[in-house]
Amino acid sequence: MTSQRPDQDDALAARARALRLLLFDVDGVLTDGRILLHADGTESKQYHIRDGTGLVLARRSGLLTGLLSARTSASTLERARQLAIPIVRQGAANKLTTYEEILAEQGLADHEVAFMGDDVQDLPVLARVGLSCAPADAVPEVRSRVRWISRLNGGAGAVRELIELVLRAQGTWDGLVGSYLPEQPQPEQTLPEQTLSEGSR
Repeated sequence: MTSQRPDQDDALAARARALRLLLFDVDGVLTDGRILLHADGTESKQYHIRDGTGLVLARRSGLLTGLLSARTSASTLERARQLAIPIVRQGAANKLTTYEEILAEQGLADHEVAFMGDDVQDLPVLARVGLSCAPADAVPEVRSRVRWISRLNGGAGAVRELIELVLRAQGTWDGLVGSYLPEQPQPEQTLPEQTLSEGSR
């Protein structure tokens, strides 16, 4: 089951309201899946800044956030540090086992977790979570099995789109946005026109 209009899908909104943890694969979800491998063995990746802002907003709303990756990368650790992501699991050869460890550590149930993945190694976790998600460019085997597909590709805002969906469903989005808006000055009170004309006599 997939939905391109999750804001109008009552069942999806109900699942989103139950969430306490937003969990993400890294390569192909937070990034476009490409890795720059340098001659000295180090690597670099590109991350979308609005995905990062979304993860910060999720944390401010009280949600847990986490990364679950089969690869190990210094770049992933640094990005998690920058965004204060508390749950980071790398080198997870068996993602389902690692996922179950996260549930036990955090005292969570499947229905309280959303996971976004893009490739076949993510399928075991996607089959378990309350809200399974994928970026638009996930492999067909993933897109055919998740409840929600972003309109955006991995590394191009898919994570942010999911976070907005969840925060809107949980009723926290408007307040978070409002916290960035300057306070509006109170309009000056004006006297009725008749009073002004009488006072000028």
